[in-house]
Amino acid sequence: MANALIGGVRIDGIITAVPRNEVALAGEAAGLGIPEGQLARLKKTIGLDRRRIAPPEMTASDLAEAAAKRLLADCACAPEDIDGIFMVTQTPDYLQPGNAVLLQDRLGLPKSTAAMDLNLGCSGYVYGLWTVASLLRAGGLRRVLLLVGDTVSRIVHEKDRALRPLFGDAVAATLLTRDEEEGVAPMRFDLCSDGSGYKTLYQPGGAFRAPWTPERANPRDLGEGIIRSPCHLHMDGAAIFNFSLKVEPPAIEGMLAASGWSVEDVDGFVFHQANRYILQNIRRRLKLPAAKVPDATVEKYGNQSGASIPGTLCDHYGTALCERSHRMIWSGFGVGLSWATCAVQLPALRACGMVEV
Repeated sequence: MANALIGGVRIDGIITAVPRNEVALAGEAAGLGIPEGQLARLKKTIGLDRRRIAPPEMTASDLAEAAAKRLLADCACAPEDIDGIFMVTQTPDYLQPGNAVLLQDRLGLPKSTAAMDLNLGCSGYVYGLWTVASLLRAGGLRRVLLLVGDTVSRIVHEKDRALRPLFGDAVAATLLTRDEEEGVAPMRFDLCSDGSGYKTLYQPGGAFRAPWTPERANPRDLGEGIIRSPCHLHMDGAAIFNFSLKVEPPAIEGMLAASGWSVEDVDGFVFHQANRYILQNIRRRLKLPAAKVPDATVEKYGNQSGASIPGTLCDHYGTALCERSHRMIWSGFGVGLSWATCAVQLPALRACGMVEV
């Protein structure tokens, strides 16, 4: 899409929830058949080390509930003040209804609250911000909760050496408010998609194109330590790498040009935390200062899917975002294929941090 400029909307706070359960790659290496030399390379180059994994009884809605309750408390916002709740996830509790409706009740929000789910992954935070900001700007809604994230570990086979070390579970909650006072800087968005590459990162079985059957759910050894069924996540790593390097540099250059910002004007460029190797390659192509491109979130929490941008804001910057305004560019890319970028003049937040569940 062409750049969209949305004014009159303020981000008040961001809280990211992660499971307490931490898994170290070093402890899994033997079971996954990862030799010691390869393990060292994965840590150094790809940035893999630890992940947060939800226990069997925990879902994305549980993480969302914890993040939202903490966010409302920290922002001194009562549940009755919320009139919209939207969740971006690809691992909902049920095929129907969506998680947003479940959370309206669990959070004690008014029955007049608008509630809706969006099905997006790696680009989901920026897409979610655009959706919510557009609805707030249109009128009717005043204060909205945006919840973004997944329990991706549930759809990766425990013996899949290629994918198991990558993904962690997390959900982020963001509070947005309509504010038409002067001084509230508009947010600029650029959203893109290319469905021809959907097989690059997808879950082929389990929905209605290829419904769950015992045969489809039966894991198969695909060689090179890759064990998965059609109902598990599939990824072409090389294709994702090439895709990210193809779309992200021009997306950032275009956003800088549209915003009239130079690299020096921006406090931070926060990308979807796919892995350190991809992030460093994007940074080098754009000639961005390393200090302005956080890349350590994946090392501590794993690839958090749609929650990785807010997860990085909460982990890398934390309460520093509550002390003053920050000018930032955020960009997510991946499943779809899709990619989305926004430029934000972030005000001093009322809350920003992590919560363990």
